[in-house]
Amino acid sequence: MTIIFDLDGTLLNTIDDLGYACNHALQQQGYPTHPIEAYPQMVGNGINNLIRRALPIQAQTEENVQKVRTHFVPYYNAHQCDYTRPYDGIPQLLATLKAEGHHLAVASNKYHAATERLISHFFPDCFEVVLGEREGIERKPNPQIVYDILERVATTAEVLYIGDSLVDRDTAQRANVPFVACSWGFVPRKQLVLAGIEHIADTPEEIHQWVGR
Repeated sequence: MTIIFDLDGTLLNTIDDLGYACNHALQQQGYPTHPIEAYPQMVGNGINNLIRRALPIQAQTEENVQKVRTHFVPYYNAHQCDYTRPYDGIPQLLATLKAEGHHLAVASNKYHAATERLISHFFPDCFEVVLGEREGIERKPNPQIVYDILERVATTAEVLYIGDSLVDRDTAQRANVPFVACSWGFVPRKQLVLAGIEHIADTPEEIHQWVGR
């Protein structure tokens, strides 16, 4: 089976480092900052959209987003592993899935360089394909990232997509692949249920159970 994982909120709890980087970048441009606990509601659609949501409403222009991004990216590159950690049970799950011969991949809306660095740091030699946001390719929920992964894996095996957000659900639907949501990420379980998501895992062990079905 080919198993595609989202990154932020699925494999790694990255919210503190994202929040501190965004607050730093906002401060550099003279904008107010936010409590770290407010950031889960802002993430999921790439760095530019995170910045846009963090800006005051009257300042949410593309020009301002790019100005803030020039401060965000270097700070985040230097601090992206300060507080980020794998969710409990994820390293064990990945080791088990790999030992069973499954093809593992990552599909993230985080810019590609940061996605690669995080995977290399926390999960070396675990994933066959790692893709983040790339220039000229629409981010999730556009399904192109799924198609690119499947082309690189080059297998006709079954596919399963795992993520924590409605963006991930929509990506899987558009790619016509099965989806399992994880409730430990940035979107509360109640919201996943209200969105009509049928399959929700509350622990990484339950992901393994879905793989075995």
